[in-house]
Amino acid sequence: MASSRRDDVDLRSPSLRMSSDDDDDVPTLSAHTLAALQEFYEETRGEGNRNDPPTANDHFAVGAVGEDWRMSQFWYTEDTATRLAEELLNQAGEGGRIACVSAPSVYQKLKQLLGPGGRPASVVVLEYDRRFAVYGEDFVFYDYKHPLALAERGVAPGSFDVVLADPPYLSAECLTKVAQTVKYLSKGKVLLCTGAIMENLARDLLDVKVCHFLPQHERNLSNDFRCFVNYPSRLLSC
Repeated sequence: MASSRRDDVDLRSPSLRMSSDDDDDVPTLSAHTLAALQEFYEETRGEGNRNDPPTANDHFAVGAVGEDWRMSQFWYTEDTATRLAEELLNQAGEGGRIACVSAPSVYQKLKQLLGPGGRPASVVVLEYDRRFAVYGEDFVFYDYKHPLALAERGVAPGSFDVVLADPPYLSAECLTKVAQTVKYLSKGKVLLCTGAIMENLARDLLDVKVCHFLPQHERNLSNDFRCFVNYPSRLLSC
């Protein structure tokens, strides 16, 4: 899942996970070009306007709120979202609490699994994109540049049994700040999804190790993507 935070940050190629670092080797597209690419993608998939708010008929379907390249959003495939959601439910346990930081496609899948007949648990989504306010009290506005500005939004420290985080940028600055948020939220268990190039820093910040499971996105990203956890996980083969 995961979103751009400032209009003054250069927009990067939609085939890449967004990076907030300056990189002369990475092609930069204008906002106009990027918007045109996204419109073309929506039309070719025959899905109309994917940025419309979700309807009552399919409120929590993965992609009910369309991904937005301009906000560094890349949705997981249905299979990956399901696998990650099942992992979170298993780790949260009966009546557990789950936080999805910049991972709305997994949040949506969790809500589907927690529907009629689902296991009792609660889940929130922390996102910069205010479109997700359609999910009511489950939505917490989140700007990674202010990683600890959560108490003022009614989020208590250590209030979640497991936290999933998918930082929107492949940069040390972004991961470091998201890690602060994760530590604030979590009682201990952390599931991180980010680029393989962030492995060493992720280990230093959150004491996580890489899993064998390879997360997939609806559109292939050029970056090598991985899952990391700080607990034993049979589901993710860690």
